[in-house]
Amino acid sequence: MKIVLVHNYYQQPGGEDQVFSQERSLLESRGHEVVVYNRSNMELRNASPVQRLLLPKRMIWAERARREILQLLLQEKPALVHVHNTFMQISPSIFAACREAGVPVVQTLHNFRLLCPAATFFRQGRLCEECREVSLWRGIQHACYHQSTFATAAVAAMIAAHRKAQTWVEGVTRYIALSQFARRKFTEGGLREEKISVKPNFVSTDPGVKDGSGEGAVFVGRLSPEKGVATLLNAWGKLSSPIPLRILGDGPLRREAELAKSRLNLSNVSFAGHVSHPEAQAAIKNARFLIVPSECYENFPMTIVEALACGTPVLCSRLGAMQEIVADGCTGLHFSPGNPDDLAAKADWAFHHSPQMDEMGKAARREYELKYTAERNYLTLRDIYDQAISTCN
Repeated sequence: MKIVLVHNYYQQPGGEDQVFSQERSLLESRGHEVVVYNRSNMELRNASPVQRLLLPKRMIWAERARREILQLLLQEKPALVHVHNTFMQISPSIFAACREAGVPVVQTLHNFRLLCPAATFFRQGRLCEECREVSLWRGIQHACYHQSTFATAAVAAMIAAHRKAQTWVEGVTRYIALSQFARRKFTEGGLREEKISVKPNFVSTDPGVKDGSGEGAVFVGRLSPEKGVATLLNAWGKLSSPIPLRILGDGPLRREAELAKSRLNLSNVSFAGHVSHPEAQAAIKNARFLIVPSECYENFPMTIVEALACGTPVLCSRLGAMQEIVADGCTGLHFSPGNPDDLAAKADWAFHHSPQMDEMGKAARREYELKYTAERNYLTLRDIYDQAISTCN
């Protein structure tokens, strides 16, 4: 089968880029011919003032991308187009090109951009679904995207324009949600439930099970408000006994987090900054448990599924897809989001109950083998492709 994959890279690499790369390799390894159409928001760094001024219009309708995709489809004649991200350089205009070429489209819903200009359902330190429940105007009022009223208005205009044009209804044959939680949110937001399949992310290469119980705790992720870093550090100041904690990642809260470490006298906490994927995976494998304290609706954290693959239990917020992926008391423990006391209590228990955590680690590995291997993911993805193609025949 010939498949066109479409992806717009962000300026800062993230999980969506990793998933795109993994699925491309997965398809190629199974003998499919993969044609890629890529753009990057790094292009904006060299944009002229006029080009930047025209960016809101291009976010709604990028004529260059539409023409290039149409030409590519007419030339390659693929069986299907799989879209990962169109924001900002590609835009939803490409769905019109796919429709003109008569090619079915599958789109992965990596975030909540179709319902929320910020794509996170998170603002000013708390969950917020006002744009979905009330109006996109609420996001503009709160300047949710990059704390800019103008930028938020541009993103909201893109969403509103394509809602009115029925792009999300008519332009996409099937959607992929990463969890049942995300599927419910998008259904509540207006997408047709029967068009949304659930396919989680996966670990492309089996890292193997860790040896022993592991040492201490590890956090891997962006140091930003929605990731719950402040809650994590406050919890570490409340522990009954010191537990080593390695924090891997960088972001706007790095300096603030380091100051909090000093203020709370957390000699058992270390910051590693940005590390490579193999280094992050090794840290997860060597830890007694991974902590995911996010206070937003994480769509599908890759760190969690990698921890399951390594047999490392996960302590995560009782929120969104996280509580769906991690079974409380089985493959890890849940704690109340934003509650350092509850997190500290769960971390204390986990650190001092090695036999029980070892059993959770074994259960985590079984969960990975059942749901998150490359082979399992390929079978699910191929089934979704077949459904999309049969719908258009």
